[in-house]
Amino acid sequence: MLRKIHFTHTVKVMLALVVAMVIIGFTERKSTDNTCQDIVIRIENQNGNYFVDENDILQLMTANGDEVIIGSSFDDLNLKEIEQRVEQESFIKGIQIYRDLKGNMLVEAELRRPFARVVGKNASYIAMDGTYLPISRKYNTRAVILSGKFFNQIGANLLDTEDGEAIYEMLNFIYKDEFWSAQIAQMEIDKNLNILIYPQVTKQIVEFGTPEGFEKKFKKLKIFYKEILPRKGWNTYERVNLKYKDQIVAE
Repeated sequence: MLRKIHFTHTVKVMLALVVAMVIIGFTERKSTDNTCQDIVIRIENQNGNYFVDENDILQLMTANGDEVIIGSSFDDLNLKEIEQRVEQESFIKGIQIYRDLKGNMLVEAELRRPFARVVGKNASYIAMDGTYLPISRKYNTRAVILSGKFFNQIGANLLDTEDGEAIYEMLNFIYKDEFWSAQIAQMEIDKNLNILIYPQVTKQIVEFGTPEGFEKKFKKLKIFYKEILPRKGWNTYERVNLKYKDQIVAE
């Protein structure tokens, strides 16, 4: 009888120890699962666009190293606040930060892509969404150069005004056209939207007029480049005027 009681007590003690170990293990695992194990950064629209890289985003996330993320509990990390911190970088169009099942912090960032560059006192890039971006010391990209009094006053986005929309549509057309994106080096735009175009190869200055009807004007200019100049000589003319309807005036 005594042996039976002793055996039962031993079993109870062993069961209690097993339960305690399971509880401790579960608690430790739960604590580990809630800890940020790593930061995984994915950047969209980065091909040939190196104004911002993974290290730049990491520096913004950690406030230049002042905030520890890896090893911290997700309960103590404000993901929305971290997103807002990163979005202060104007080259970043959008960002999403969340955690995965492995305890990693996943960062998905989309970059703005510059496609034109303003020179002068308001030197800046213009992104594909019309946003004005600061000139970067880190990286430079080939883009059509813009100058002139039109850019003496700029806001946050080229699309904020009707005149800006007109310029943007023309710039977007040039950017997407293989021939014109390679041919046009610079555009000078005055306060009345009159445009002078400086080509990459030929020496003729093109008096383009305003952006109104720009597609028809570019068709006329292409005729000049492909049909007139090969016959007359590439350096025969110094100026080409496209202001007049259905006419090409060359001097």
